[in-house]
Amino acid sequence: MADFVLKNNNKTAVRELVVPIADVNTFNTIVQEVISTNPFGCTPYTVGEVTMDPVVKNRENYTAKIIYEDEEAKNVGQISARSKTIAGFNAGISEILGNAALTAAMGGDPVRDTDGERYLCALRCHDAGGETYYVTFSRDQVRISSYSDDAIVATVEAWADTVPSLA
Repeated sequence: MADFVLKNNNKTAVRELVVPIADVNTFNTIVQEVISTNPFGCTPYTVGEVTMDPVVKNRENYTAKIIYEDEEAKNVGQISARSKTIAGFNAGISEILGNAALTAAMGGDPVRDTDGERYLCALRCHDAGGETYYVTFSRDQVRISSYSDDAIVATVEAWADTVPSLA
């Protein structure tokens, strides 16, 4: 019987944020900055005959939390709404907050629980050295995964050190 032989060593590095990213707009600004300015020096590459951008969104999701409070501000219910886009996230919040029938059914007034919101966006990055790796932003951490060259972490870390929200 043949043995498995290690061909490469993919790693993961995580930066836990001291303070969660304040809101979805700040989160989106950080992600869009990486995509538009390419601070990691990523390069385009070809798959088949298709040229891929150096940095692209690989997956994303946004979770809104709405709590329902009675007249004494006691929690009488809650709703979570998960969306694949920020536009869907914002539209979902508006629909839930404005839904009178749902408010009546829940037995309290809807209040947005911004501290309970969750955001996630994974970017696929192609390093100049040929590696494809992922930088995943969430509200409370930044994760670099599927890399083998430690220089990738040094590059992302140097950039993250310049972004106050990622301290």
